[in-house]
Amino acid sequence: MSHAVVNAARPETREQRAWYWYDWANSAYVTTTATVLMSPYLTTVAEQAACPGLPSGQDCTTNLSVLGIPVAPGSLWFFTVTFTTILSAVVLIFIGAIADRSPRPTRLFAAFAWVGALAASLMFFVAGTNWQLGAALVVVAGMCLGASLVIYDSILCRIANENERDRVSSKGWAFGYLGGGILLTLNFALDFFHTQLGLDRALSTRISILSAGLWWGGFTLIPYLGLRHLTGTVETPVARTAGVVGGSIAQLRSTFRDLAHYPQTKMFLLAYLFFNDGIQTVIGSSSVYGSKELGFSETTVLGVFLFVQFVAFFGARLFGRVAASIGAWRTVLYGIVLWTVVVVFAFLVPSKSLVIFLALALLIGLVLGGTQALSRSLYSQLIPRGREAEYFSLYQAMERGTSWFGTLIFGLVYQFTLSYRWAIIALIVFFAVGGALLARVRMREGIEQAGNPVPAVI
Repeated sequence: MSHAVVNAARPETREQRAWYWYDWANSAYVTTTATVLMSPYLTTVAEQAACPGLPSGQDCTTNLSVLGIPVAPGSLWFFTVTFTTILSAVVLIFIGAIADRSPRPTRLFAAFAWVGALAASLMFFVAGTNWQLGAALVVVAGMCLGASLVIYDSILCRIANENERDRVSSKGWAFGYLGGGILLTLNFALDFFHTQLGLDRALSTRISILSAGLWWGGFTLIPYLGLRHLTGTVETPVARTAGVVGGSIAQLRSTFRDLAHYPQTKMFLLAYLFFNDGIQTVIGSSSVYGSKELGFSETTVLGVFLFVQFVAFFGARLFGRVAASIGAWRTVLYGIVLWTVVVVFAFLVPSKSLVIFLALALLIGLVLGGTQALSRSLYSQLIPRGREAEYFSLYQAMERGTSWFGTLIFGLVYQFTLSYRWAIIALIVFFAVGGALLARVRMREGIEQAGNPVPAVI
């Protein structure tokens, strides 16, 4: 039997169908809480703490004190995400090393997911001026989301061969946008009818945040049950007698030494650090940008995000089809060009111009899922076999919800200008640098260096 036949794309498997459901599960938190609601809600809570009695629509110019450091309430969310990511950069690489040595990685994956879902659910109790609780829970949920995704992403290498990963990864992302969109629809309805239901705006927002945590935890059962038969990786490069922790530390040292032997993998990670930080910061700042800078109501912002979710479902599937024709590498490069257009477009959108804001949302939706899904499958081709979770931990430290260069720059620009417009346009440098670095990655050479089969279309 020829090598090409052995690695041909297969019909969708039961494991692949189970795997998709975690994108569905965690996207509810990423969409409803991390992207749409928690950023403006935590900003409002922080403003109430720093400027009690501030009239609606006026900027709060009094800083919070965070461990003695003055922080503008409008920058709190971005600095919190930045702190989470810096912490993640240290912790998640240990998680990946441990996961590669765990005999039951699916259990570890589910444990992190459920702790994160619990933290997300407890955000319901963030009220009044209690911004400290909100910031702490955002850190816990973000860390656990990143840890669970390290293991989840690495499982892609176990359930899909090199000719299936673009399709499987794209479908997972699309499925996630569909699930996140359905919950956001329900939360949009709750927000729209909150007065008729006898709820004030703050309580309806907190209920929506709670629903995202419960959704995340509940639907995690499906991938856990469907993938729990998976055992540890076929081979670990460290003797088992070293123990889980000792072996993990030794494996990490080996990872950083070995990364020098995979220059294309290293170049891809560097490119991803830049362009993904730009993507994540645009996503994470878009709700506060729409409400605070463009002057749209929370209901309007929710509606626009709902529109983006369903456009992103089709956008992710479209990018998967394009990649099948011209290759994932070129498709991602074209996507980065479109993200640059998004940033310039966002800077120019006039305040309260709903039609132009919807046009911007359409463009974001088309490019949103495809670039991320295909980046995940591209990277999976560059990982040496048996080290999947460990290498994905490096990737995940830069993944969704854990961007730190971008959020740091965004927060600092706002801190000094009190303008979200200048903060958003500053992100263009991330797409320019990330695209230039990705253009230098020689995918075929990198795949061969990692010892993996080269797919039919790269």
